[in-house]
Amino acid sequence: MSAHWTRLLRAAQEEVRGTLRQLPRRLRPHAERLPVVYEPRPNDAILADGWEPDLLGLFVGPAFGEEASGPAGVPPQILLFLENLWEFAEGDEAVYRDEVRTTYLHELGHYLGLDELDLEERGLD
Repeated sequence: MSAHWTRLLRAAQEEVRGTLRQLPRRLRPHAERLPVVYEPRPNDAILADGWEPDLLGLFVGPAFGEEASGPAGVPPQILLFLENLWEFAEGDEAVYRDEVRTTYLHELGHYLGLDELDLEERGLD
């Protein structure tokens, strides 16, 4: 593991943990159970599904409340693409941390059933 990746990963994990602590008390338990997977970039399967290579994050799996009723498959989780987030931030750590937070909240919103318009209205687009 490179020093660069270790730095990106540590900063992202700190930002997600801090964001979790700031969530409203009623949402926190649901968010804490939702795994966050840190990857450098979207993999070939994600790209084959039509997502852009510069994707910052993605929620996959059934949304909250649909887990038990949906077909068995990918469990709900948030994917954060750290190299893409770093490039989006143009190498500025403060911007990177802010975008990790925004992207995490955006994807958490999808898990909680919000669509793109709902997220935009909340400043999470």
